[in-house]
Amino acid sequence: MNLNDIANLRLQNQQIAGTKFTSPKEIVAWMGAMQAQDYAMSKWAVGVRLPNSTEKTIEAALDKGEIIRTHVMRPTWHLVAAGDIRWMLALTAPQIKAGMKSRNIELELTEAVLLKSRKVLEKILRDGNHSTREELIVALNKANIATDENRASHIFMEAELESLICSGATKNGKQTFSLLEERVPATQPLGRDEALASLAKRYFTSHGPATLDDFDWWSGLSAGDARRALEMVKSDFVSEVVEGKTYWFAQSSFESKESAFLLPAFDEFIISYKDRGATLKSENHKRAVSSNGMFYPTVVVDGETVGIWKRTIKKDRAIVEFTYFTKPKPAAQGLIEAASVRYGEFLGRKAEMP
Repeated sequence: MNLNDIANLRLQNQQIAGTKFTSPKEIVAWMGAMQAQDYAMSKWAVGVRLPNSTEKTIEAALDKGEIIRTHVMRPTWHLVAAGDIRWMLALTAPQIKAGMKSRNIELELTEAVLLKSRKVLEKILRDGNHSTREELIVALNKANIATDENRASHIFMEAELESLICSGATKNGKQTFSLLEERVPATQPLGRDEALASLAKRYFTSHGPATLDDFDWWSGLSAGDARRALEMVKSDFVSEVVEGKTYWFAQSSFESKESAFLLPAFDEFIISYKDRGATLKSENHKRAVSSNGMFYPTVVVDGETVGIWKRTIKKDRAIVEFTYFTKPKPAAQGLIEAASVRYGEFLGRKAEMP
């Protein structure tokens, strides 16, 4: 096995190169969690893995509460299947909250303030009253709770980590928050060891081949917990040492074939690994990832990131423009054009490439 084999096996395991699944919630559940701070791109992250899906397909799953968008790891926004949200939060929230403590002190967000905020949020959101961020900020301000200087983001995130609120149904084209207990039916809680093992198994099955360091980065767990989690499940996987690093993955066969994909910003194919060398050459890293951590939409050919792309929406058209690190061969160019057409279909628009 070499680095290109790793990249192509990841395309397969991440369901990008093909899938047996037929619904958005199945894709998200398989992946465990999918980074989602760019909302529009997070929908395409599911769509690129689900043939014949459209943006409306993904939005419907979110509106129904089959998929939840919330803060659950590292911390940043992620898409998580509704059935997984509670045990994942129970596992990851304590460490995220500990990491937020010093900033909360700077913002004067004491436990008393956060408790008062949660009471305000619960009162407003009760009985299915899904509310926008702006509506909730008005309510917090009326209760004399300051929301400036990014306090609102911390208040909402703390409430998410307390399993109080989560994403709600779209209202007038805007995203909302809802009460988690009303949005997602109660599920059987997992013990800590069971949750650690479940997260590790989900990651190495869907993201492998990957290293322990990759899992540690993706999960946001402590190094000790990540190591313990892998120890509990590693008998379910095989491992290979490539360029001095041990990669774990589910035993599977794969056939490397010519392929091209337009992947969204912050896609799991790139962002979910501490070492991205198998899919993104070091000399191109700064062209695909900005200095402040912005991951651009990427063009991936035969497992290698060969460029970035951007879209411009004009009525019924989606104009797709490319900046290549390496000029694609004619055969690959045809595959890229086909991938662009697929993206246009996902949006319900005609794709155009200048």
